[in-house]
Amino acid sequence: MSGIFIEDKRLGIRLPHLDKPWEDYSPNEQEAILLEWETIRGLIPDRIAELEREINEKQDALGQEADFARSCQLNADIAELASIVNDLWIWYRVSPNTSFKKQRP
Repeated sequence: MSGIFIEDKRLGIRLPHLDKPWEDYSPNEQEAILLEWETIRGLIPDRIAELEREINEKQDALGQEADFARSCQLNADIAELASIVNDLWIWYRVSPNTSFKKQRP
């Protein structure tokens, strides 16, 4: 599946990037793509849990932080991690049977 799934550095998972319309893939290719996506999709809850641990650590640090600039940075870090978690939940809910068919290069 090289070329179909590309590592997204921000999310920490590989995401589908179809280089042609879904219908142009053979049934065997479609099945392989769906199988690979389900494997990747199964890793998303663990990735979310990892990020939530980071959020909790930063929230604990924020509660103890007296320096305003450092507090602002911790808040920004927490917001970015929360945004990543949100995006991961969106990808987790992607139904490949319909979403991959709609995706175009």
